[in-house]
Amino acid sequence: MDIVICGAGEVGRHSAEVLAPLGHNVTLIDQDADRLAEIDDSIDVRSMVGSGTRADVLTEAGAATADLFIAATQVDEINLLAASIATAIGCERSIARVHHSAYYEGKGLDYAKHLGIDHLVCPEYSTAQEIAATLRAPGAHAVEKFARGAIELLRIRVPHKAKGVGVPLCDLKLPAASRVAAIERGDVSFLPKARSKVLAGDLVTLIGEAKSLEKTVKLFKPDAGGRLNVMVMGGSTQGAWLCRELRNRNVSVRLFVQRPGRAQELAEKLPWVTLINGDVINSDILIDERVDQADAFVACTEDEETNILAAARAKSMGAKSAIAVLQRPTYLHLIGHIGLDHAFSPRATAVHEIERLLAGEAVTQLGVIAEGIANAYEIRVPGLAKQVIDVSLRELPLPEGALVAAISRGGRAFVPGADDTVQAGDTVVVIGSPDCLATLRGLFGA
Repeated sequence: MDIVICGAGEVGRHSAEVLAPLGHNVTLIDQDADRLAEIDDSIDVRSMVGSGTRADVLTEAGAATADLFIAATQVDEINLLAASIATAIGCERSIARVHHSAYYEGKGLDYAKHLGIDHLVCPEYSTAQEIAATLRAPGAHAVEKFARGAIELLRIRVPHKAKGVGVPLCDLKLPAASRVAAIERGDVSFLPKARSKVLAGDLVTLIGEAKSLEKTVKLFKPDAGGRLNVMVMGGSTQGAWLCRELRNRNVSVRLFVQRPGRAQELAEKLPWVTLINGDVINSDILIDERVDQADAFVACTEDEETNILAAARAKSMGAKSAIAVLQRPTYLHLIGHIGLDHAFSPRATAVHEIERLLAGEAVTQLGVIAEGIANAYEIRVPGLAKQVIDVSLRELPLPEGALVAAISRGGRAFVPGADDTVQAGDTVVVIGSPDCLATLRGLFGA
């Protein structure tokens, strides 16, 4: 596959590092010749000095006949313009990285549709979703998200005191938009039925719409829920996205911002957040704000060393959980040694999204739920899949044991019933055995 990447920064470079070894022909465009020279020494890609907003430069780079164009500079407007130009001159598919919510959420205008761009990727938003999901389910063995974060999957160990222990699933009255997808008991794993019971010590997989899932988790993990006290450090775009994601989630958020001007700006944009202007590292502000009572401290400034140092300091002062946002993998091996609980990388998140979009399949395996028993599959239903559209789920010829766990449609996620139907454009999450991928692709493929 021929791929042209505009921008040799963290996301652009990491995309090249991941895609080139897979056999793709990658061309990297940047205006910094020194940066490209450094990359040439370590990655087998073609590099070109120039501006991605010029059609002649993109044509020379091969974008007119490329299979994919990725705009990954630090400037949203450049990315949108470059991706739009690449589409206009003939590129098969285009992806633009954006930071600002106005572009990603399409406030006032669907920018991607208007500019002819196939996909917008916002690493900060996706990372904020991952952090928020981790905070809402402390102790979860795995947290995954599907359908742009509308659907979540959690794996949790069930304690003896859980309300859901020993009760048939059909009698638990689970919220309509969530369900138990799998149960692991010792060396045995299985897909539950209506009369199945969860026992103490089981590892259960829960899937559903994010808000409904919070109520379901409480049935199997009594210490989950309750109002969370979260401290966020950094007036970065990442910090703002995280505060937005935590809104209305039964979370108290305090945001530490060092620059007074930025603090005032965010105070106006995030009225539900308590803004604190101060230096977390070189002052006693964490003591004054009782960091020892915080459920989590998240450091997400634009400087990785600062994030590691601040998160480690908060943890040493009593914060229950400490999280650092990192771009490069340089320090990842240190996280456990210095007592941090989690590290998240927007760069890695962006490349993961690009890889999924690159797959181009209607059906994609997202991960293993129970080894050898059940996997999670995400299906983007094409308009040409006439054999499944408008067919009730009870009549859908799914592989034996497979179930439609959730459907995302028009920004709304729900757990369907037997009489619900699949529509073109839906994102469908199916739980099924490891050997059902080929059957699902045959069923949902165009």
